[in-house]
Amino acid sequence: MRKIKTIADLERVREQIISGQKKYATVISVCGGTGCHAYGCKKVREQFSRIIRKNGKGQKIKLQFTGCRGFCERGPIVTIQPQGIFYQKVQEKDVPLILAETIEKGKVLDHLLYEGKDLKTKVTAEKDIPFYQRQHRLVLGSNGLVDPTKIEDYLGIGGYRALARALLEMTPGQIIDEVKDSGLRGRGGAGFPTGKKWESCRNSTGDLKYVICNCDEGDPGAYMDRSLLEGNPHSVLEGMIIGAWAIGAQEGFIYVRHEYPLACKNAGTAIIQARKVGLLGHDILGSGFDFDVEIAKGGGAFVCGESTALIASIEGKIGEPKSKQIHTISQGLWGKPTNINNVETWANVPLIIRQGSQWFSSIGTEKSKGTKIFSLVGRVKNTGLVEVPMGITLKEIIFGIGGGPKDGKAIKAVQTGGPSGGCIPASLFDLPVDYDSLTHAGSMMGSGGMIVLDEGTCMVDVAKYFVHFLREESCGKCLPCREGLKRMGEILNEITGGRGNAESLFLLEELATVVADTSLCGLGKTAPNPVLSALKYFRPEFEDHIDRKRCPAGVCTSLIHYSIAEESCVGCGACKKICPAQAIAGKKKQSHRIIPELCSQCGSCRDVCKMNAVWVQ
Repeated sequence: MRKIKTIADLERVREQIISGQKKYATVISVCGGTGCHAYGCKKVREQFSRIIRKNGKGQKIKLQFTGCRGFCERGPIVTIQPQGIFYQKVQEKDVPLILAETIEKGKVLDHLLYEGKDLKTKVTAEKDIPFYQRQHRLVLGSNGLVDPTKIEDYLGIGGYRALARALLEMTPGQIIDEVKDSGLRGRGGAGFPTGKKWESCRNSTGDLKYVICNCDEGDPGAYMDRSLLEGNPHSVLEGMIIGAWAIGAQEGFIYVRHEYPLACKNAGTAIIQARKVGLLGHDILGSGFDFDVEIAKGGGAFVCGESTALIASIEGKIGEPKSKQIHTISQGLWGKPTNINNVETWANVPLIIRQGSQWFSSIGTEKSKGTKIFSLVGRVKNTGLVEVPMGITLKEIIFGIGGGPKDGKAIKAVQTGGPSGGCIPASLFDLPVDYDSLTHAGSMMGSGGMIVLDEGTCMVDVAKYFVHFLREESCGKCLPCREGLKRMGEILNEITGGRGNAESLFLLEELATVVADTSLCGLGKTAPNPVLSALKYFRPEFEDHIDRKRCPAGVCTSLIHYSIAEESCVGCGACKKICPAQAIAGKKKQSHRIIPELCSQCGSCRDVCKMNAVWVQ
């Protein structure tokens, strides 16, 4: 592809790409996100490629390896256009059938269609699947349309048109005003207005300025930024170039944790391709604007998601936060003005410039505009990435999109905002999902993690898990976070171990408040949120552990014991076979029993018993 120097060049290339695509009668898209890789999508794609080449039909069929489609638990996902067919859980053995029956004969294969408990019949099209019906996929939508390693695909759907408009038709001030008018707020957690941040950075004095894309996504269960960067890296890159032009930055970095190899690889490929065609580097689109980007890999420290720790990491220093008396927008990377936004924020920018601030601000609520991507995981039927308009209720996400409880157990709560967020009880599921409502409820939006918890979850154990996670991830620089989290973890260990007393909850709550008020950075200030929200909404569970030495959810091993109901046990031996402690006795086809002194309370027997004969008390 020749270098693109003008808008005319950009449109000419786009028309050539679209014209070239018309020769294909069919487009087969295989989801190539990390989730589908875990299910074997690479082997599925290779099987498609082998058979298509062997049969000599490559001229009629375009085989595409796309980014994450969101419905991760149903992978590998394959879509066929223009027929609009959505196949799920596709295996290598299904590929010859798809080519012979669906492509050649137009026959839909029923065993590969979606059929959830929420539907009476199987559905063919993606738009008819309940998981997708309530979504508004503005940012994620293109993931299923482009091969992230081919800039041609992105240009074919209008990619870099927003950049051309920004560089050649708008001033930096106009771009900033457009972003401010859109109401876009940072999607990384704090929710600070993006346009105001850009304006402050532009007004900062400095001969050199930087922009940074933060892809240090460390929340347990969260993978929104990873999937977006690995699935559509050019959208992020285009947003960064526009932002750099508006701010007056000359250099940029994509900071991504090394545990995201596919995101690193695809982002690196996108940078090389954009440079090659003249959309990155010197004199972009003949505008006289010079800007380049490189990838900086993080070591996987959760604290490096904090802006000053991230900057220290890029500089080759220990990833420790600094005092916020001096902001990064005035003294950031190497002491220069620096603007940091997360992956999703940057990916929204081309949409705003292309379609206008009024269009974007018409979506969402008064103070929370646009859409938000969440990783919906936990005890729901449908898990994966969901993109919804701001203001949608938790109930609509969990029951409408997620399909409700997974195993028939009632849903108890949802944990939002990662380790720095809080647990919201089912009684508040009518709460709208926006920055202010979640904060008022004692949680936060965060980067978009959403973990659904059912009645089989112990809220004390959940609080303990997040405190221990944050203690391990703390940089240890300030005493309140370092020692406070350690002592909070000890108190929670005492409670779940049956050693809690009347003073435990008072001390835990007081300590959590001190840690929140006196810690140096955002990690320490928000670390007590899981504990404080659990105490606020689920205090009776804590009291059960302390006063009655009982775990209502049957999770805390020191407070429970297992038994087998004689009248329900059929003597199948499944529990005896799986027990790691050899604590189950009984002959085949006769009722079994658990030997208390040998039982390790692992729960394996309960998990495998099909007769529900294992009881926990």
